[in-house]
Amino acid sequence: MASVPDITDTERWVIQTTLRERYGRDPAYQLADADIRLHAADRELTTCPVFFWQAEDGCSFVLFKTGEQQYRCQFFYKPYKQMGTGIEEYDDLAECAVAILQAQADYAAEQRGDLPHAGP
Repeated sequence: MASVPDITDTERWVIQTTLRERYGRDPAYQLADADIRLHAADRELTTCPVFFWQAEDGCSFVLFKTGEQQYRCQFFYKPYKQMGTGIEEYDDLAECAVAILQAQADYAAEQRGDLPHAGP
């Protein structure tokens, strides 16, 4: 089974700074672990460290660290409907965090009718 390194102090700083810029206050986020398949064909699950936070509108965000400088992200309002950025994996944590925050902001604007529907 693959081993994923733990979240570093630098990665915590990146997330804290990015969320502070987005929300205008010190963010409340949690560190956790999640068991995921790193590749679709994997039979074994790999434990990955994650950042987790919730926005005031009830949206939940998860950023997975899947390797050394490798990250995945998703957001959801209901656990059975997870959404992402369309990019499977990032090699830059700041880019990953900004992308998921923008994807969620676009989704929320679309739901309010501020943006035209982007889907098929």
